Amino acid sequence: MKLISKYKSVMVMTLIGALSLNSCTKLDEKPYDKITSQNFLQTKDDVIRDFLRSFEHGYWTIQSTYTAQEDSSDEMMTPNRQGDWLDGGLYQRLHNHTWITADGYTSSMWNDLYQGITLATNSLEDIEAIDPAKFNMTAAEKADFVSELRVHRAWFYLRLFDLYRNIVIITKVKGENQGKPQSTPQETFNFIENELLQALPGLPTNTALGARGIGRWTKGAAMALLSRLYLNAKVYIGQDKFAQCATVCQDIIDGKYGTYAIESRWDAPFDYSNVTSAEMMFGFPASNITRWHYSSGMYFWSYPVNTPQYFGNTDVGTTMNPKYSLQPGRDVNDVELPYALGKPFVKFQKYADDVRLKKYKNLGGSKREGMFLFGYLPYVNAQGATVNVQGTKGYTIYIRDAVGYFLDTPPGVAPADKESNMNHADQNSGIPVVKYPWYPTGDANALMSAYAEIRLAEVYYSLAECKYRAGDKAGASALLNKVRARYYPDGSPSLYNPDGSSLNDQEMLDEWGREFVVEGRRRTDMIRWDVFSKGTWWDKQPDADNHTEIFPIGLNILNINPQLKQNPGY
Repeated sequence: MKLISKYKSVMVMTLIGALSLNSCTKLDEKPYDKITSQNFLQTKDDVIRDFLRSFEHGYWTIQSTYTAQEDSSDEMMTPNRQGDWLDGGLYQRLHNHTWITADGYTSSMWNDLYQGITLATNSLEDIEAIDPAKFNMTAAEKADFVSELRVHRAWFYLRLFDLYRNIVIITKVKGENQGKPQSTPQETFNFIENELLQALPGLPTNTALGARGIGRWTKGAAMALLSRLYLNAKVYIGQDKFAQCATVCQDIIDGKYGTYAIESRWDAPFDYSNVTSAEMMFGFPASNITRWHYSSGMYFWSYPVNTPQYFGNTDVGTTMNPKYSLQPGRDVNDVELPYALGKPFVKFQKYADDVRLKKYKNLGGSKREGMFLFGYLPYVNAQGATVNVQGTKGYTIYIRDAVGYFLDTPPGVAPADKESNMNHADQNSGIPVVKYPWYPTGDANALMSAYAEIRLAEVYYSLAECKYRAGDKAGASALLNKVRARYYPDGSPSLYNPDGSSLNDQEMLDEWGREFVVEGRRRTDMIRWDVFSKGTWWDKQPDADNHTEIFPIGLNILNINPQLKQNPGY
């Protein structure tokens, strides 16, 4: 995107300037010109740069909340793999919902999201104060920038609200030197709702923006955020707003806020061409410089060590280390676990003709098949021989949907060691998900997929849930099948029965898990279905109460701002 490229350029120039200042030793020179907050904006390009300041930071923060959303749920895990990822028990506490305020992410998520809010608010104040005519801008262009920044800030707030609930609303940063008290959940809910609705008239549609719309907040994207707020309102403020959510979702589907469509190919929303996908409602375009969802904070450490050999791609390094993988569906004897929750790969296998169940493989020409890694991972080495990926612990990788010390145990054979828990895993333990493709080095589209933050599929699933909760199971089935049809051959028995008889609470939650696996939202969905703190999965036992449904405010945050009150239960 041209605008984002300009923003990257100004970041580099700022860094160069900072380095130059640090090397300066003559401090008594008379300044003949000064740049202050009052005269920083000189040209239209300056306004554009200011507008975009918080967008790139927003893309980066996708990593910040990923671990907390996924590892605390029944979907993903970061177990101790023979000494790797023990990290003082941090990930085990996250898995068991026994986190403490000293755990770094309890502060970093707060800090990272508030930094985005501060950047967006500062830019908003800058642009609200300008006379657009002086910058060769129209009033409509200014209104667009202001509206998009309000929505962007609301996106940060919604994520903070979901994680912490009792947060501080900041609408002004210039000249401020004192913190504010926390708002009640109702006040925060009302603020986010009002920001989205008031911004709506000034926003563009994706139809008007065309191919340049992926990284822009449009009417459709803003209303999708509003549907998220309404879908989870019962959790957030104790008020059922499923009817309001249904209305917003139906309006989006009907084209009131732009032109969108469900892709017919399963991987289209995640492939390199997704920048122009009709299913994409809001996303962050990747580049050779910024591709944070491909980095170690997310998907780079989702795959076994030495996997670049299998992918044929070393563009972001070779030191993959299996941090994230799906939680197990089977024990070390290959027997399915007895719990209704968890078992994400087993939930996919319930519908055996799902095209996503193939092992991930690059097919050449920027094409791939499959979404999972399992079994041996063969590749052709420098000598032209086909060999399997080797781990770093002295055994060949053979990935299983189970957790334990399998080491070099052959396929189909159970290990003598039967222990299976978060503190007893090896590099074979757990199925990795390859949602975004890893095309080989040299492929023109290698690692170039945009990050899909909001997809039209979410709107269909949200409306389906609202209909299901209202007793219209047939309507819910039709909506879910509209998306699910791309995963199965024509006439597949895996599609839901038209009368809705295939659906129950567990199947609805399972289907949310299949469609949005590793998209950083599983914790939120589990809380909405009232199983996050009450449920049992794999080696995870129910919590003592539901205070774990929001995170504590980190110790570092409380030490800096003593007027903040800690969340209940911590």
